[in-house]
Amino acid sequence: MANQNGGLDQLSINTIRTLSMDAVQAANSGHPGTPMALAPLAYVIWTRHLRHNPRDPKWIDRDRFVLSCGHASMLLYSLLYLSGYDLALDDLKNFRQWESKTPGHPEYGMTPGVETTTGPLGQGFATGVGMAMAEAHLAARYNRPGHEVIDHHVYAICSDGDLMEGVAAEAASMAGHLGLGKLIYFWDDNKITIEGSTDLAFTEDMGKRFEGYGWHHQRVEDGNDLEAIDAAIRAAKADPRPSLISVRTIIGFGSPNKAGSEKAHGEPLGAEEIVKTKQNLGWPTTDSFFVPDEALNHMRQAVERGAEMQREWQGRYDAYRQAHGDAAAALESALNRTLPEGWDADLPTWTKDDKPIATRAASGKALNAIARHVPWLIGGSADLAGSTNTLIADEESYGPENYGGRNLHYGVREHAMGSAMNGMALHGGVRPYGATFLIFSDYMRPAVRLAALMEQPTIYIYTHDSVGLGEDGPTHQPIEQLPALRAIPGLIDFRPGDANETAEAWRFAMEHTDGPIFMALTRQALPHLDRDTLGAAAGLRHGAYILADAEGGETPQAVLIASGSELSLALDAQKLLAADGVRARVVSMPSWALFAKQDQEYRDRILPPQVRARVAVEAAHPMGWHRWVGEGEVVGISHFGASAPATRVFQELGFSAENVAAKAKGLLGMGDGDAGAAGRDAGPTAHGTDEKSA
Repeated sequence: MANQNGGLDQLSINTIRTLSMDAVQAANSGHPGTPMALAPLAYVIWTRHLRHNPRDPKWIDRDRFVLSCGHASMLLYSLLYLSGYDLALDDLKNFRQWESKTPGHPEYGMTPGVETTTGPLGQGFATGVGMAMAEAHLAARYNRPGHEVIDHHVYAICSDGDLMEGVAAEAASMAGHLGLGKLIYFWDDNKITIEGSTDLAFTEDMGKRFEGYGWHHQRVEDGNDLEAIDAAIRAAKADPRPSLISVRTIIGFGSPNKAGSEKAHGEPLGAEEIVKTKQNLGWPTTDSFFVPDEALNHMRQAVERGAEMQREWQGRYDAYRQAHGDAAAALESALNRTLPEGWDADLPTWTKDDKPIATRAASGKALNAIARHVPWLIGGSADLAGSTNTLIADEESYGPENYGGRNLHYGVREHAMGSAMNGMALHGGVRPYGATFLIFSDYMRPAVRLAALMEQPTIYIYTHDSVGLGEDGPTHQPIEQLPALRAIPGLIDFRPGDANETAEAWRFAMEHTDGPIFMALTRQALPHLDRDTLGAAAGLRHGAYILADAEGGETPQAVLIASGSELSLALDAQKLLAADGVRARVVSMPSWALFAKQDQEYRDRILPPQVRARVAVEAAHPMGWHRWVGEGEVVGISHFGASAPATRVFQELGFSAENVAAKAKGLLGMGDGDAGAAGRDAGPTAHGTDEKSA
């Protein structure tokens, strides 16, 4: 078939271009210019270098391809369709439509062959770093001389916007330090952003920047030069450092009137311009979604090529299993995340007579008890291992000299930590955890949100969970972080009230495989609740449970609900109420998300609908608690904290048994509902859905 530049290469590239512009036009929404510019680069990657099998998108030793500039999603969808993945031409025609397999940005789990959800710029870049970290770890732990069964690359295409975002800077710095040589990234240097030329805001020397990070940098001056691109990729593979290849492209290439302009970026080209573009490219027809048989057959060779690659690998793996059966069994266990028998046998328990400890310390003990039995549990912190208690004892550090280590050191890089955890989880073979102070969860929030969207089993350990951290003051005292995290759909929250609940949170976390969880843990020591007389800590699995019922098992007049360090305070308030003849129940609610999943009968049993006098107490913003207290009260905080010892801060803000008891009596018409406050503020409360000062 005739084509302006001739040859199957150019015909296939222009097929990618025309499919992309047609799909965006049909949707009347999207970004056509970037796929048109990047088609030659992507074509070289996918036909000459990418090791993948369209018939088995989950083959463990496949190369990973990440389109960090997710707005260019039609580039990826065109490649997947043409290469033979489970994607039909009709799916491309339904681009950006309800329940289609081709959403506006690539979404993991929705489209076969999409390795990660991208769209928030910089996240794909940093997620790919996590994938490379996992690859290096598995290779170091399980490969044997002459049996390299884990050996693959991570390719990513990044835009100007990706490289402007801070998360990419953190991740690039980390990747350079770690020497992740299996990373090969491409910068789409098209010099255009939504507002116009990159000269408006982005003029740094990208090569020097990445060389400073410890990356190998190359430049391809013409994004249509297939041989130059191919040579750069080969050179990148040969270099032991992570690689960035800067590729000069023209956005909207082929468009007579919009090429090289921001007009080709975030809107359809328009029907008339598409006709002119196809004519300019030497395309044989102006019909929409035309796919030449020659191009399709050429691209579909990926199916047999991929199957042969996987067959060859399977043969090598069979030889590996025969020669190193124990290592193969361990690798398969890691890839399947199979919990070994007795994995939780060493989880610690505490009695009321044991010395009080912070839940962050209890978490560290539980983590280590599990890690001894689960070798694929791996993690670290953002330079806070000592404070968050997240080092695995007797294990080495992960680094360029030892990728087999299980203790990760992210440095002060919360953004990159969250995204890299997503990459490790998506890659498979490890279960990642990461830790920082709860206040700094804000730095990780985009990655946490994506973990929930992708249903990845990441574990976040957030310590110093309230004003109870004391002297560090309001910059470090989280107020709004708990409700903000709880607002993320699919994220399981835990704020355990003592050490035993913390151990149970870890037990649940290891068994929970279809989404992320976080633990909000104390800096200050908490007493161990008397589990011989109180509800069992295993009730945490239900999100909320009866910790201490009213005397005699009678229907309570009031229900006190608490989480975390305020749980023992609620127990003290129950005693004060009992002395005044008020029957009160104390409910531990360490997880709103899990309690919401329980059936109505269970929820009504824990929080009887007829009991309207409900008081929740939590050292955080009261937003959201009205769902559980109804017309009751919430003792919380809707302003910033203060620098002082923790006991003084709690006293000044009204976190006292006397104040909680007074709130309950006020709801029962027995008092004014205000007591126990010292100094400037008794602590804001919420009454129903309206907040007020206590």
